[in-house]
Amino acid sequence: MPTDFEVDAAQLILTSRWAAIATVKGGAPLASMVAYAPEPSLQGVLLFLSELSQHTQNLLDDPRVSLVVSAPDTGRDDPQLLPRATLTGEARPLTDDGEAFREAQALYLSRFPDAEMRFGLADFHLFRLIRSEEHTSE
Repeated sequence: MPTDFEVDAAQLILTSRWAAIATVKGGAPLASMVAYAPEPSLQGVLLFLSELSQHTQNLLDDPRVSLVVSAPDTGRDDPQLLPRATLTGEARPLTDDGEAFREAQALYLSRFPDAEMRFGLADFHLFRLIRSEEHTSE
């Protein structure tokens, strides 16, 4: 049975759409912001990224990744108390040749319908982040 804390973290991940991503290149970290679509089961998270971005190039070279989702800072209370969740794992591109890709694409587009035209661009890749462990904090 999930704890209230786990339920809150899952709700945050399921309802947010924008997160910080951390990738690695030659031992050096890079953090940037990306849109994401969680799978309903939270077993995976979909990222649709352009090769023009350094974080995408990093993932193509080294799939290790960390994704941080946080409640927005309204400027009212202590930001250290904001709900947040960190997902770590590996993000690998899905090949555009099967049912799994089509299902992932449909899930991503249900969350971001304006991204549909980018699926026709050669520099974009649909990645699936598979969690290796989860760290959450409130």
